[in-house]
Amino acid sequence: MALTDAQPQSPHGSDAAPTPANACDAHMHIFTHVDIERYAAVQSQLGTTRTVVVTPRPHGVDNAVTLDAIAQLGRERTRGVCVIRPDISDAELRRLHDGGIRGIRFTLYTPANAVVGFEMVEPLAQRIHAYGWHVQLHWTADQIVEHRAMLGRLPCPIVFDHMARLPQPAGLAHPAREVVEQLAAATERVWVKLSGPYLDSRDGLDARYADVAPVARHWAATLPDRVVWGGDWPHVTETHTPDDVDLLRLLTEWVPDEAARKRILVDNPAQLYGFTH
Repeated sequence: MALTDAQPQSPHGSDAAPTPANACDAHMHIFTHVDIERYAAVQSQLGTTRTVVVTPRPHGVDNAVTLDAIAQLGRERTRGVCVIRPDISDAELRRLHDGGIRGIRFTLYTPANAVVGFEMVEPLAQRIHAYGWHVQLHWTADQIVEHRAMLGRLPCPIVFDHMARLPQPAGLAHPAREVVEQLAAATERVWVKLSGPYLDSRDGLDARYADVAPVARHWAATLPDRVVWGGDWPHVTETHTPDDVDLLRLLTEWVPDEAARKRILVDNPAQLYGFTH
């Protein structure tokens, strides 16, 4: 039996809106098999029932734990984003697809230690396009600007990780914002994840990442049908681990409108990851 067969409890306190049915946490990581049970408890606290497991950087191109997590959490309500190289076989791509994978990630914000490279993005995008997958890019804002021409050539959906990593204090003034918006205007295949506010915040946890709030609000308003939310559990980059429920509560502050939040938590991820209502 899948770990999430039990109906999750409503999260938050009485001061926050309830999580809508079929809400999705579109970005989390599993490092060990033990983590699956730990995340199931977090999922219950959040009130989410759908999940996207992203292969973490330390695992390289080994996606076994991600596939196992999808199976354990429930294939009908869990999807995955894997890490692969261009020499992957067609048979392995099919196996990953059958296991719930719907995208590939390029974690290149520190390319010196990356297991993939910028030269792999286009060849792999061509390979995965036939499966309806997307490319998920954890790049710096400067890298987004540098590779804007290549991004415009990709045939598949593009998901920009962690609000496109617009750095502070520049924030929305960084030219990467315009690059993402121009790509979005030229194609309906551009998506942004509202996740990891701590990654570029200078204000930090105590200030509830206030400097990043305008960035989150901007993407939610600019791409209302192509924004998803992710908690980024278990927050391995952080010395002081944020509360997962409070991170979801931030979404209520960024997007006060209930219908807009439902799109972000339910409708948009259903479209991007192929969840069935």
